[in-house]
Amino acid sequence: MAYVLHPTGNKGGGDPSHAVIQLKPDGTYVLLIGAMDLGQGAPTILRQVAADALGVPIEKILVSNYDNLLPLSVSTSGSRVTLIDPHAVVNAAEDLKRQIREWFAQQHEANPEDVEIEGETVYVRGDRERTVMTMEQVAMGAAWGGGYEPASLIGRGAWQPGKYHAHDPETGEMPNVGAISFGAALAEVEVDTETGTVDVLRFAQVWEVGKAINPLLVRQQINGGYCIGAGFALTESCYPYFPSVEYAPEKMGDYFMPTFEDYPQQMIFGIEEVPHPNGVQGAKGFSEGSASGPPPAIASAIHDAIGVWITEFPITPEVILRALEAKQAGVES
Repeated sequence: MAYVLHPTGNKGGGDPSHAVIQLKPDGTYVLLIGAMDLGQGAPTILRQVAADALGVPIEKILVSNYDNLLPLSVSTSGSRVTLIDPHAVVNAAEDLKRQIREWFAQQHEANPEDVEIEGETVYVRGDRERTVMTMEQVAMGAAWGGGYEPASLIGRGAWQPGKYHAHDPETGEMPNVGAISFGAALAEVEVDTETGTVDVLRFAQVWEVGKAINPLLVRQQINGGYCIGAGFALTESCYPYFPSVEYAPEKMGDYFMPTFEDYPQQMIFGIEEVPHPNGVQGAKGFSEGSASGPPPAIASAIHDAIGVWITEFPITPEVILRALEAKQAGVES
């Protein structure tokens, strides 16, 4: 078994993200984000956040992150996107709703504070029957001579958890303004002591993620993280230039990356939700941490099987056979 804690968001602050939402004349919304998708589903969860913030069906939200003119997201790294970017999306939605209220108030000689936005309709509080309009009508009216500047209804939002704080040069200390996610991994392995081959029979991971915005994507991350961690543990050298440059891999086949064929016979996952105060609806990131649990869990299971602690990765058949030979020879491994 291995216990893991993983930081989410840049430590010490200075971790901004921006978002833009435009109401289109057909009543749909275009969400522009800078967060790149590396397979973790960033556009999906941010689309969900936008739909929730605007109170509209998710089918009304179109998302794009394919242009170099898109708003800033510092990076898809540090398991930061789920913690940071939703704040920018919510702020962009609030800014868009403010503009809608201002335009609508001008058209109906009302105060913006009296304008109600209810899903895909807008009306003046207390005078709904006479004033109600659809979002499509609002967008069309603003675009075609509604007397409101700017004519396009575009909300902008940004957020970061705090100003940047450098490390203390003497102690290394700095404020931690991100969040921490926690996980547990459990491996059951079978070791062939004649060949040194390791088979992972069962593997379980449970992660506390704050709030699972999309549970299916959380499961995908947990199971995908296993593959990365298992490769680190058993087949892939993370030191390609060690002990010298002659050991640098020359082709893709030198990496011996796991595939679905190498997954355990049984994969078990669990999700725990403890809403975090820094996250939208309590959500925070964890994804990279799911690759951190498998190596120590597998190494511990190998120790339980053969009685030898192996302190190097990858734990190849050669490494195991040498460890067993040393054990038989009475040499402490």
